[in-house]
Amino acid sequence: MKKKSIVMIIFLIGALLSGCSDTYSHSRGVYMLLDTSGTYKSELNKANAIINYLLGTLQTGDFLGVARIDTGSFSEQDIIAKAKFDRRPSVSNTQKRIFREKMDQFLSSIKSSPFTDVNGGILQAVEYLNEINPAEKYILIFSDLKEELVKGYVRDFPIQMNGLIVVALNVTKLQSDNIDPREYLDRLDYWKNRVEQGGGKWQVVNDPERLDEIMKG
Repeated sequence: MKKKSIVMIIFLIGALLSGCSDTYSHSRGVYMLLDTSGTYKSELNKANAIINYLLGTLQTGDFLGVARIDTGSFSEQDIIAKAKFDRRPSVSNTQKRIFREKMDQFLSSIKSSPFTDVNGGILQAVEYLNEINPAEKYILIFSDLKEELVKGYVRDFPIQMNGLIVVALNVTKLQSDNIDPREYLDRLDYWKNRVEQGGGKWQVVNDPERLDEIMKG
Protein backbone atom coordinates (compact mmCIF):
# COMPACT_ATOMS: atom_id res chain seq x y z
CA MET A 1 0.00 0.00 0.00
CA LYS A 2 2.84 2.35 0.88
CA LYS A 3 4.41 1.90 -2.53
CA LYS A 4 1.09 2.65 -4.24
CA SER A 5 0.66 5.77 -2.11
CA ILE A 6 4.14 7.02 -2.99
CA VAL A 7 3.53 6.41 -6.69
CA MET A 8 0.22 8.29 -6.47
CA ILE A 9 1.87 11.24 -4.70
CA ILE A 10 4.64 11.41 -7.31
CA PHE A 11 2.01 11.31 -10.04
CA LEU A 12 0.01 14.14 -8.44
CA ILE A 13 3.10 16.29 -7.95
CA GLY A 14 4.07 15.74 -11.56
CA ALA A 15 0.57 16.69 -12.69
CA LEU A 16 0.64 19.85 -10.59
CA LEU A 17 4.05 20.87 -11.89
CA SER A 18 3.05 20.32 -15.48
CA GLY A 19 -0.17 22.24 -14.86
CA CYS A 20 1.74 25.19 -13.45
CA SER A 21 4.40 25.23 -16.16
CA ASP A 22 4.58 27.92 -18.77
CA THR A 23 2.35 27.18 -21.76
CA TYR A 24 5.25 28.26 -24.00
CA SER A 25 7.07 25.08 -22.97
CA HIS A 26 4.47 23.15 -25.00
CA SER A 27 4.65 25.48 -27.98
CA ARG A 28 5.15 24.64 -31.64
CA GLY A 29 7.41 26.44 -34.06
CA VAL A 30 6.72 26.22 -37.79
CA TYR A 31 8.99 27.71 -40.45
CA MET A 32 7.63 27.36 -44.00
CA LEU A 33 9.81 27.77 -47.09
CA LEU A 34 8.25 28.77 -50.42
CA ASP A 35 10.07 27.97 -53.66
CA THR A 36 9.96 31.02 -55.95
CA SER A 37 11.93 29.63 -58.89
CA GLY A 38 10.60 30.06 -62.39
CA THR A 39 9.54 26.42 -62.65
CA TYR A 40 7.60 26.49 -59.39
CA LYS A 41 6.16 29.99 -59.03
CA SER A 42 2.80 28.98 -60.49
CA GLU A 43 2.31 26.47 -57.67
CA LEU A 44 2.47 29.05 -54.87
CA ASN A 45 -1.27 29.80 -54.80
CA LYS A 46 -1.70 26.28 -53.42
CA ALA A 47 0.38 27.30 -50.42
CA ASN A 48 -2.41 29.66 -49.34
CA ALA A 49 -4.53 26.82 -48.01
CA ILE A 50 -1.64 25.53 -45.90
CA ILE A 51 -0.89 28.99 -44.49
CA ASN A 52 -4.59 29.44 -43.63
CA TYR A 53 -4.55 26.06 -41.90
CA LEU A 54 -1.47 27.04 -39.87
CA LEU A 55 -2.96 30.40 -38.88
CA GLY A 56 -6.12 28.62 -37.76
CA THR A 57 -4.29 25.85 -35.89
CA LEU A 58 -1.35 27.51 -34.14
CA GLN A 59 -2.14 28.91 -30.71
CA THR A 60 -0.77 30.92 -27.80
CA GLY A 61 3.02 30.83 -27.65
CA ASP A 62 3.35 29.14 -31.06
CA PHE A 63 5.63 30.60 -33.74
CA LEU A 64 5.03 30.81 -37.49
CA GLY A 65 7.48 32.07 -40.06
CA VAL A 66 7.25 32.01 -43.86
CA ALA A 67 10.23 32.74 -46.11
CA ARG A 68 10.99 32.48 -49.78
CA ILE A 69 13.55 30.17 -51.34
CA ASP A 70 15.41 32.16 -53.94
CA THR A 71 18.93 32.66 -55.29
CA GLY A 72 20.54 33.01 -51.85
CA SER A 73 18.12 31.99 -49.11
CA PHE A 74 20.32 32.25 -46.02
CA SER A 75 19.17 35.78 -45.38
CA GLU A 76 16.57 37.45 -43.16
CA GLN A 77 15.60 39.55 -46.18
CA ASP A 78 13.82 36.46 -47.51
CA ILE A 79 11.47 36.25 -44.51
CA ILE A 80 8.01 37.29 -45.71
CA ALA A 81 6.22 37.20 -42.36
CA LYS A 82 6.87 35.92 -38.86
CA ALA A 83 5.08 36.02 -35.51
CA LYS A 84 5.10 34.46 -32.07
CA PHE A 85 1.44 34.47 -31.11
CA ASP A 86 0.56 36.38 -27.97
CA ARG A 87 -1.25 34.98 -24.93
CA ARG A 88 -4.06 37.52 -25.37
CA PRO A 89 -6.59 36.37 -28.00
CA SER A 90 -7.24 39.90 -29.27
CA VAL A 91 -3.52 40.51 -29.85
CA SER A 92 -3.03 37.05 -31.37
CA ASN A 93 -5.92 37.61 -33.79
CA THR A 94 -4.40 40.92 -34.86
CA GLN A 95 -1.03 39.23 -35.40
CA LYS A 96 -2.66 36.60 -37.60
CA ARG A 97 -4.55 39.22 -39.62
CA ILE A 98 -1.35 41.19 -40.27
CA PHE A 99 0.44 37.94 -41.13
CA ARG A 100 -2.27 37.10 -43.67
CA GLU A 101 -2.06 40.59 -45.20
CA LYS A 102 1.71 40.28 -45.64
CA MET A 103 1.28 36.90 -47.36
CA ASP A 104 -1.42 38.24 -49.70
CA GLN A 105 0.79 41.19 -50.62
CA PHE A 106 3.74 38.89 -51.31
CA LEU A 107 1.77 36.42 -53.43
CA SER A 108 0.21 39.21 -55.50
CA SER A 109 3.58 40.77 -56.40
CA ILE A 110 5.97 37.81 -56.38
CA LYS A 111 8.91 37.73 -58.79
CA SER A 112 10.50 34.44 -59.76
CA SER A 113 14.12 33.75 -58.89
CA PRO A 114 16.66 32.35 -61.38
CA PHE A 115 18.23 30.02 -58.80
CA THR A 116 16.95 27.85 -55.94
CA ASP A 117 18.93 27.76 -52.70
CA VAL A 118 16.98 25.12 -50.75
CA ASN A 119 19.83 24.37 -48.35
CA GLY A 120 20.23 28.04 -47.51
CA GLY A 121 16.55 28.28 -46.65
CA ILE A 122 16.74 25.20 -44.44
CA LEU A 123 19.81 26.57 -42.68
CA GLN A 124 17.99 29.84 -41.97
CA ALA A 125 14.95 27.91 -40.70
CA VAL A 126 17.07 25.76 -38.37
CA GLU A 127 18.80 28.83 -36.97
CA TYR A 128 15.51 30.60 -36.32
CA LEU A 129 13.76 27.63 -34.71
CA ASN A 130 16.75 26.84 -32.49
CA GLU A 131 16.83 30.44 -31.31
CA ILE A 132 13.12 30.44 -30.42
CA ASN A 133 13.42 26.87 -29.09
CA PRO A 134 9.79 25.71 -29.01
CA ALA A 135 8.91 22.23 -27.76
CA GLU A 136 8.09 21.06 -31.31
CA LYS A 137 9.96 22.28 -34.37
CA TYR A 138 8.73 21.92 -37.95
CA ILE A 139 10.21 23.01 -41.27
CA LEU A 140 7.73 22.86 -44.15
CA ILE A 141 9.25 23.01 -47.64
CA PHE A 142 6.84 23.92 -50.44
CA SER A 143 9.03 23.09 -53.43
CA ASP A 144 9.89 20.65 -56.21
CA LEU A 145 13.19 20.25 -54.28
CA LYS A 146 15.30 20.90 -57.36
CA GLU A 147 18.25 22.94 -56.06
CA GLU A 148 20.20 25.18 -58.44
CA LEU A 149 22.96 27.28 -56.91
CA VAL A 150 24.92 30.26 -58.15
CA LYS A 151 28.49 29.29 -58.95
CA GLY A 152 30.63 29.67 -55.85
CA TYR A 153 27.86 29.11 -53.29
CA VAL A 154 28.89 26.48 -50.71
CA ARG A 155 26.17 24.26 -49.25
CA ASP A 156 27.77 20.79 -49.12
CA PHE A 157 28.27 20.70 -45.36
CA PRO A 158 26.27 18.97 -42.61
CA ILE A 159 23.30 20.83 -41.10
CA GLN A 160 22.39 19.86 -37.55
CA MET A 161 18.64 19.16 -37.40
CA ASN A 162 18.23 17.39 -34.07
CA GLY A 163 14.65 17.62 -32.82
CA LEU A 164 13.35 18.92 -36.15
CA ILE A 165 10.61 17.47 -38.33
CA VAL A 166 11.10 18.43 -41.99
CA VAL A 167 8.05 18.05 -44.21
CA ALA A 168 8.24 18.32 -48.00
CA LEU A 169 4.94 19.58 -49.46
CA ASN A 170 3.64 19.54 -53.02
CA VAL A 171 6.80 18.01 -54.51
CA THR A 172 5.83 18.41 -58.15
CA LYS A 173 7.40 16.34 -60.90
CA LEU A 174 9.51 18.19 -63.43
CA GLN A 175 9.41 17.53 -67.17
CA SER A 176 12.73 15.70 -66.88
CA ASP A 177 11.20 13.50 -64.16
CA ASN A 178 8.58 12.30 -66.62
CA ILE A 179 11.34 11.28 -68.99
CA ASP A 180 13.35 9.56 -66.27
CA PRO A 181 11.42 9.02 -62.96
CA ARG A 182 14.68 8.10 -61.26
CA GLU A 183 15.54 11.81 -61.12
CA TYR A 184 12.47 12.46 -58.97
CA LEU A 185 13.18 9.49 -56.69
CA ASP A 186 16.85 10.43 -56.38
CA ARG A 187 15.87 13.97 -55.41
CA LEU A 188 13.63 12.70 -52.61
CA ASP A 189 16.34 10.29 -51.42
CA TYR A 190 18.93 13.07 -51.34
CA TRP A 191 16.84 15.28 -49.07
CA LYS A 192 15.71 12.38 -46.89
CA ASN A 193 19.33 11.37 -46.30
CA ARG A 194 20.41 14.97 -45.74
CA VAL A 195 17.78 15.55 -43.07
CA GLU A 196 18.23 12.21 -41.33
CA GLN A 197 22.03 12.47 -41.32
CA GLY A 198 21.57 15.81 -39.55
CA GLY A 199 19.45 14.14 -36.88
CA GLY A 200 16.04 15.28 -38.14
CA LYS A 201 12.90 13.43 -39.23
CA TRP A 202 11.76 13.50 -42.85
CA GLN A 203 8.22 13.34 -44.27
CA VAL A 204 6.80 13.79 -47.78
CA VAL A 205 3.19 15.03 -47.88
CA ASN A 206 1.42 15.49 -51.20
CA ASP A 207 -2.05 15.41 -49.62
CA PRO A 208 -2.38 18.60 -47.48
CA GLU A 209 -4.92 16.88 -45.20
CA ARG A 210 -2.13 14.62 -43.93
CA LEU A 211 -0.33 17.63 -42.51
CA ASP A 212 -2.95 17.74 -39.76
CA GLU A 213 -1.93 14.22 -38.67
CA ILE A 214 1.75 15.19 -38.51
CA MET A 215 1.15 18.44 -36.62
CA LYS A 216 -0.96 16.65 -34.03
CA GLY A 217 1.79 14.05 -33.60
